[in-house]
Amino acid sequence: MTHADTNAPARSRKKLAPRRTEYTAYFAVIFMTAVPFALVAWALAQVGIMDTPEHGPIKSAWSQASIITPKIFWA
Repeated sequence: MTHADTNAPARSRKKLAPRRTEYTAYFAVIFMTAVPFALVAWALAQVGIMDTPEHGPIKSAWSQASIITPKIFWA
């Protein structure tokens, strides 16, 4: 008796495309939400109220989105 996965066809790109599109949509929403917060933090750092961030506001927002999205998407 053979195992059912032995002759299973390889995954095609067509099956992965909807997941990739959905991940990109989640990433875009989270990134656009993070940008205003990153801009405020960057502006406060420029005024001297907060410590200077390591990166600019866009890089910070991108970093936060790349951390948060997988946690939400694959939870």
